[in-house]
Amino acid sequence: MRADSVLERRRLGRSGLEAAVVGMGTWRTFDVRGGKAERDRADLVTLAVARGVDLFDSSPMYGEAERVLGRAVAAVRDRVLVATKVWSADATVARGQIDAALRYFGGRVDLYQVHNLVAWPARTEMLEAEKRAGRVRAIGATHYSEAAYGQLRAAMESGRVDVIQIPYNPIQHHARQGILPLAAELDIGVVVMRPFGEGSLLRRPPDPARLRPLAAFGVTTWPQALLKWVLSDPRCHSVIPATSSPQHLAENLAAGAPPWLGPKERDLVEHLAAG
Repeated sequence: MRADSVLERRRLGRSGLEAAVVGMGTWRTFDVRGGKAERDRADLVTLAVARGVDLFDSSPMYGEAERVLGRAVAAVRDRVLVATKVWSADATVARGQIDAALRYFGGRVDLYQVHNLVAWPARTEMLEAEKRAGRVRAIGATHYSEAAYGQLRAAMESGRVDVIQIPYNPIQHHARQGILPLAAELDIGVVVMRPFGEGSLLRRPPDPARLRPLAAFGVTTWPQALLKWVLSDPRCHSVIPATSSPQHLAENLAAGAPPWLGPKERDLVEHLAAG
């Protein structure tokens, strides 16, 4: 762990990767063009890395985000893990996405994921070739929908997936019934997206007074309670909230250190989230 960071680090299952428990997503927030906007994102990445963040997640589905992230991490590329995705049923398009990502990220991607399981057996084969060539370190699979969890289980049980990325929050927690136990059994890393329910959980925060029982766990705000809820499940290795705000970044990072919530405290967060 870096001396200037309080973030806990966890091994991402059998992947061979280790990351801080709070990373950074780039959906929407890094889909920008222009000097000032791109410099702002680079400054945010510099600040995040200084605070111990070392996992940054993107996708060709996110507009300009891969390119902008690539420029932002260039100066610190050896200190960070880049996770991105391939997202096409067309082999030629997929090949172009992989080639572009390798250009953006210095010739290598640490965690290359099949986005939303699109053509996952064929895309995984492409990523396995990149892994053998040393350009990819670990292979992942993602999906946002509980309806696809049967397919995700099949990918996990195939032995070809090192890490999964799934939504998990106090109102969207179906994964704990099957996906998370299987990930633990197979030693598959778990990266959590949508800890704030795509923002829906932030639009109706509880009265701050109701968070007082969580103060002993370092929780002072509702976003911290939501992140702490995720990370207090030891089967979850890293969470990747997206932000373009240094203030929100600092707030998020404050949730990335123990003590972790117990069952009683996690139940409280679920109760508050349900309204």
